[in-house]
Amino acid sequence: MEITCEFENGNQNIIQEAIDRCPERGGTVIVPSGEWKSGPLHLKSNLTLQLEKGCIIHFSDNRRDYLPVVFTRWEGVECYNYSPLIYAYGCQNITITGEGILDGCGQSWWSWKKLQQDAANRLCRAESLGIRPEDRVFGTETDALRPSFLQLIHCEHVVLKDFTIQDGPQWTIHPVYCRHVQVQRVRILTHGPNTDGINPDSCEDVLIEKCSFSTGDDCIAINSGLNEDGWRVNRPCRRVEVRDCVFLGGHAAVAIGSGMSGGVEQVDIHDCTIRNTERGIRIKSMPGRGGYVRNVTCRNMTIEQVEEEGVQVSMNYGSSTAVPVSSKAPVFSDISFRNIEIKGAKVGVEVCGLPESPVKVRLDKVEMQVEREIQVKDGEVLDF
Repeated sequence: MEITCEFENGNQNIIQEAIDRCPERGGTVIVPSGEWKSGPLHLKSNLTLQLEKGCIIHFSDNRRDYLPVVFTRWEGVECYNYSPLIYAYGCQNITITGEGILDGCGQSWWSWKKLQQDAANRLCRAESLGIRPEDRVFGTETDALRPSFLQLIHCEHVVLKDFTIQDGPQWTIHPVYCRHVQVQRVRILTHGPNTDGINPDSCEDVLIEKCSFSTGDDCIAINSGLNEDGWRVNRPCRRVEVRDCVFLGGHAAVAIGSGMSGGVEQVDIHDCTIRNTERGIRIKSMPGRGGYVRNVTCRNMTIEQVEEEGVQVSMNYGSSTAVPVSSKAPVFSDISFRNIEIKGAKVGVEVCGLPESPVKVRLDKVEMQVEREIQVKDGEVLDF
């Protein structure tokens, strides 16, 4: 079944109404060329949302449109908060495709960066006290916890391809507890605070391919829950492949952590170009966070004109919403970098472990034209 949206002046529910009309067995909602205004979109199983070339969907900047609250994971901690701009829970076979543009109108949300710390602290205290997720309810302008742009939770067989997504409230594409996710040829442009590009979060079998990024935070950040919530849920992020992507601005091009308390493993990053980010590849955690990062390979890459380190593997990450309250040390193992060229960084490769959890990193054919090639503390750099 195909449903083509028809413009109706003053109605920002046209696209959602079309989605609601699709039968459970499957359907395609076509958004034609033109400028559209929309409230939040809640997807369903067996749905294709087709964004035709010339289509621009401007999402509402009225916070009340994103109520009632929904179940979410906010920076690694489960709670109930404003609905993401595009949301799905427990769905299968979802595709968003086409050459259109999704515009989050994020400027109206970004001022909340200065207001959200109190609510973030309360959320993290609730986590550490063992308060149930269903009792961690936010979703007010006083709380000011910004939602993700596109969040999929407990979904399988998801395909996102060919569209541009820009200026969301906070994290941009955020699959949580998902399996078999493909993100292909997506262009991410967002420059507000904490506007990560793609955040696979306790997911399995994720492919990110031929995408381009210019973001206000990490372009890709691979995580698995924060502190007590990560340990309680205990779902690693595993089998993630990033290939043939271009990173043209942001904090790290690809980060693993720091919310990796549930573990991250089997990550393959290759054949990418990184230019003008703060850092190239960054694996980060901190004392007390627990969890592990293992079986990570980065290969066949060019890293140019980054502000700090070309490669950083560190357990001394100093910026986090929640400081761990445990003595659990993270563990990093089987991390390697092969056939990489690093130019114009302050430090080529930095390795920083902990006395109780030293880090070993393997390098093979890593060429550097940088101010300082290798910097190590509580760790070791090995050749193949």
